[in-house]
Amino acid sequence: MTVSPVAPAAAGAATRELTQARMALTEARETEDQLIRYSRAHVAALRIAAAVLAVRARPVKAGPRRRVQRNAWVLLADVAPELGEWATFFAAGASKRAAAEAGLERAVSHREADDLVREVEGFYELVESSLGLNYQPVLPDGSEAQSVLAQSWMRAS
Repeated sequence: MTVSPVAPAAAGAATRELTQARMALTEARETEDQLIRYSRAHVAALRIAAAVLAVRARPVKAGPRRRVQRNAWVLLADVAPELGEWATFFAAGASKRAAAEAGLERAVSHREADDLVREVEGFYELVESSLGLNYQPVLPDGSEAQSVLAQSWMRAS
């Protein structure tokens, strides 16, 4: 996947998403709970997709008709067809993520969680190298990575 020079705002958004994805992957690797591992890995994949969308997606002009909302995986396949198989793979895991987040013990095995972490790591490396953002995941001194689950968008309303 090659892209033309990235606008500063898009690069900043993509870098933030990659930082959040890296933190979610770290959390996934560090937990023994397969449900949390699977959920955090899947969230990381969503963040990685968001980084691609920040760089590649273009705003849709408002028209008289409202467009049907599409999820991140559909959008990813549209704006980056070369990532279509990844989008299909991660979209297929969305229901397992929901079940894992609901605490259904049989939803995800340890092996499935481990496999997903490895797949997300591969997806991350592919996207990071292809975006060419010179991404450096450095946190300011004294700051700690905040859990993905502590993010406002992850809390139930």
